[in-house]
Amino acid sequence: MEEESQRILKYLTEVELAAEDVLSDKQQIVDLDIKRNRNREALNALRDDSPQSEDKVKVCFGSMFIKLPKATTKQMIQKDQAQLDKEISDLRKRLKAKVNHLNDLQGKPELRGYSLSPLSSDEMKAINSILKR
Repeated sequence: MEEESQRILKYLTEVELAAEDVLSDKQQIVDLDIKRNRNREALNALRDDSPQSEDKVKVCFGSMFIKLPKATTKQMIQKDQAQLDKEISDLRKRLKAKVNHLNDLQGKPELRGYSLSPLSSDEMKAINSILKR
């Protein structure tokens, strides 16, 4: 009887850890997406080329503001956007494997269509050219 309860406890612990891992990745994706949206808003604000706009803009780093050239600021934000896109993409790829592992632990079947990826622009062009015939 003691072995059975230890085995059940081990199983529940394993499922709980896998579920926590999935939830933490999901939350991290949400947090990174919020940051990416803020960067997008900042880039849109920098695109505003009103006649009164200056060549320098104030940027907040931590708890202080620094005046930087607009071009440099745009480059920094765009570089940050690229890094955020890469991190979100990597997290989403890992999340698929973690969800499948959790389903395996719970005895559920693998999700169908969950590992699909969108067509690239080259693939779309090829399909469109075939359909136009």
